[in-house]
Amino acid sequence: MSEPSLSCDWITCHLATEQTSLVTHLTSSRFFGGPERQMLGLAQSLPSTFRTSFVSFRETGLCEAFLDEVRLASFEGVALRHDTPHLLAARKELIDVLRRLGTNVLCCHGYKANLLGLLAARRIGIPVIAVSRGWTGECFRIRLYEVLDRRVLRWMDKVVCVSAAQAEKVRRSGVRQQQITVIHNAIRPERFATPDPAYRDLLCRMFPEPPARIVGAAGRLSPEKGFDILIAAAQILDSPLSLSGRGGEGGRIGFILFGDGPLRDALARQIAAHGLKNRFILAGFRPDLDCYLPHLDLFVQSSFTEGLPNVILEAQAAGVSVVATSVGGTPEVIEDGRTGWLVPPRDAAALAERIARLLADDLSRATFRRQGRADVEDRFSFTAQSRLYENLFATLLGKSPAALAAAFHVESSAGTP
Repeated sequence: MSEPSLSCDWITCHLATEQTSLVTHLTSSRFFGGPERQMLGLAQSLPSTFRTSFVSFRETGLCEAFLDEVRLASFEGVALRHDTPHLLAARKELIDVLRRLGTNVLCCHGYKANLLGLLAARRIGIPVIAVSRGWTGECFRIRLYEVLDRRVLRWMDKVVCVSAAQAEKVRRSGVRQQQITVIHNAIRPERFATPDPAYRDLLCRMFPEPPARIVGAAGRLSPEKGFDILIAAAQILDSPLSLSGRGGEGGRIGFILFGDGPLRDALARQIAAHGLKNRFILAGFRPDLDCYLPHLDLFVQSSFTEGLPNVILEAQAAGVSVVATSVGGTPEVIEDGRTGWLVPPRDAAALAERIARLLADDLSRATFRRQGRADVEDRFSFTAQSRLYENLFATLLGKSPAALAAAFHVESSAGTP
């Protein structure tokens, strides 16, 4: 009886898989937000010499929002059964998952992933990378975790920082310079290519009385985002202004804040205390934020600290001019006076002044919109980002990207007529 034959397609697929390297991202995802978009966008942009899988701590089931997107994009996504406080069980499970997947490089996102990922990677002998997006220090418990995280980073094979400003913080925490590499966040501008005009009407209807201009902000409602300063700036601006561009009529400014978090009730009380309930709307978390962004007249970021803010890249890609605080990696995105305006953090008066000036200056807003979008397309693409990650992965695996590509090409061509 003759041996069963194997098809050329099976041989090609099998050999190609043998020659690819598997990158696994480990995270603690609670929703499909900015970091999750970064991980998935990178996976979709890497060349075929690299495959990608995703592992998340369960986070009481909240991780499924991200893993659903992962699986929808045809990547493998695994939710760990064990989580805090059962860290020893989680470490053992993670080791088993990484072995089953055949992971060659582990990328860790966040302090819990960094700690357990480092221990698991060392156990099975694979290189491990930490992606450092910034530290918030939002409460005592988080500050303790971040102190531990700074120490864990020293033992990583590489630490990817999303901005030069974050790289300097990481270096000051004791990580050696040769361990650090800067790779900026990326954006897909095509997400905003065809805005739906109906969303402008939806924005206006969120206010009891439609405002003349709508200023938007977005982010987690936590202390480091400085939304209390934005509310104070709104209180300064709570009077009719002379706004050009719509027949030169005057009118009030409406503020809308997208996002949720622990400070929601405190911010609502501050809004009420300043008499802004009709002018400052807490819109909550919106999965369709992309649809609202292009219809804002101005986007404002009021943070006290940032790694490199995805939401500013998104606002610029959506064609919205930006006023932002000069913190962290934000000046690496916004060039003051050319692609937007920067203001000092914690300065409500300066923030209010720039908002008012820019809303009254149609020419500057149009210039910032045009130059900001061009800057994002030129400097913050996933194509450019994936090349840097490809070089990093190949270096950690002891191979050049060209050698990996050549091996993949030769092996995947085997059996081809």
